[in-house]
Amino acid sequence: MILEALRAMEFNYAVKIPKERIAVLVGKGGAVKKKLEKSLHIKVNVDSDEGDVFLRGDDGIALMTAQNIVRAVGRGFNPDFAFALLEEGNYFEMLDIDDFSRKNKKSRIRMKARVIGSDGKARKTIEEITNTHVVVYGKTIAIIGTYENIGLARKAFESLLRGSRHSTVYAWLEKERKKRKSLGFY
Repeated sequence: MILEALRAMEFNYAVKIPKERIAVLVGKGGAVKKKLEKSLHIKVNVDSDEGDVFLRGDDGIALMTAQNIVRAVGRGFNPDFAFALLEEGNYFEMLDIDDFSRKNKKSRIRMKARVIGSDGKARKTIEEITNTHVVVYGKTIAIIGTYENIGLARKAFESLLRGSRHSTVYAWLEKERKKRKSLGFY
C-alpha cells in the first residue's frame, strides 16, 4: 500500500532561466523539449514570457537530472552538451563570479576576462586539461563533467578569480592530471 502511494506521487520543480535562452531550450519545432520529456519520462511546461520552466513527473531523480539540464541550457550550454548530464557520472556545477568580485559591473567584467582569457584561451585550456565543458555566461561559470574533473576545473577557476597567474594554474592542472593518470583516473 505504501509502495502504491509512492508510485502515485508526482513531483514538481520550477527552474528560472534567462528569457533569451528559452528558444534554445525549446529547440526548433520543440525538438529539445520533446527530447528532454522522452529521455526522462517527464512533462515540461515553459512560460516564455517569464523564463519559468516547470518540470513534472513521478521520478524525483529524473526530475533532478532534468532540472540540471534546464539550468545548463539556461547558463549557455548547447543542448547537446547539456544532454551529457543523462550519462551516469556526469554532473553540473556553477560558480558565481560575484563571490570573487566587488559585485560591480567593472569588477565582474575584469574577472570574466581573467577566466575566459585572450580569444578564450584560458577557458579552452582548462576545459582540455580537465576534460570538462565550460561556459562563462552572465555572472556565472558553468561546468559539466565528472565529479573529479569538475573539482579540478572549479579549483582552477577559483585560483584565477583570486588572482593566480594563468601559467601557475595551468602547471598545477598538468601536475594533477599526470598524478591522476598514474592512478588510472584518465
